[in-house]
Amino acid sequence: MRRSSPLVQRGNEIDLESAMTPMIDVVFLLLIFFVWTAGFEIIEQILPSEMSTQMGAEPSVAAEPPPEKDFEDVVIRIGWDGTAPNWSINDQPVASLELVGQQLKTISGIQAGAPVILHPQSSVPLGHVIETYDVAKVAGFTQVAFAVNPPGR
Repeated sequence: MRRSSPLVQRGNEIDLESAMTPMIDVVFLLLIFFVWTAGFEIIEQILPSEMSTQMGAEPSVAAEPPPEKDFEDVVIRIGWDGTAPNWSINDQPVASLELVGQQLKTISGIQAGAPVILHPQSSVPLGHVIETYDVAKVAGFTQVAFAVNPPGR
């Protein structure tokens, strides 16, 4: 014996679209309710803060952080005299690649986020440019870019 379908009652079929309309209305109302009541504020417990560990009625003195030393772009110019490369950091000549690395480590100790721009002459062999790039990365800089000359120069 075949079981009767719940959609068929007394020989008449129920229209499926009209049966789903109230369900869609309920879903949209629930969606609107949950979006409206949801909190989109930042949870204060996860924000970094410096709280005083002292307890009591004494006012605590908050120490001000030291000001950050800002550097402009660190520009390393690489020149070629025909036999050997020469370097300058922010237009200050540097004698060797090792000294370039030492000066870059000093600068990165103060602010490693300062951008380094390598500006080689067109006659510098690629190997010396790559070595200078590697020295800048080893010194701790994360932003190392190459300068380009606009067309026509």
